[in-house]
Amino acid sequence: MRKNREVAVFVYRGDQFLLTRRAHDGKWNVVAGQVEDGESFAAAAARELAEEAQLDSPVVDLDFEQSYNVDEEFRALYAPGAYTVTIAAFAAEAPPGWEPVLNHEHDDYRWCSLGNALGLLYWPEMKEALRVLAPRIGFAR
Repeated sequence: MRKNREVAVFVYRGDQFLLTRRAHDGKWNVVAGQVEDGESFAAAAARELAEEAQLDSPVVDLDFEQSYNVDEEFRALYAPGAYTVTIAAFAAEAPPGWEPVLNHEHDDYRWCSLGNALGLLYWPEMKEALRVLAPRIGFAR
């Protein structure tokens, strides 16, 4: 069963954001994933960052949560009635010269300007989060 708690980690370096392309559907996203049972949002963000990009960097809780309703076609993957997913946002700064080592979930990555990231991101929730969060972590809108 899929969980109804997720994290999104906005990795940045200088004036660029890291986006990863999901291998199974080609959609661009930030580092993201499910929160396991008994795991805090912060612990899940750190775990996903290590698993998906091999980055051991502190995650900063951006105190920004969103939610979305699971599309009807995917509801069978969730527990009955658990069709609203909460996403907590975190940021992580990548050191100069660092490049991600992607796991099997991704087949490409890009460092993008804020505008390019907004153009590539697939999910509207991630676009909205980036618009809200970018100024908080020092990016001009």
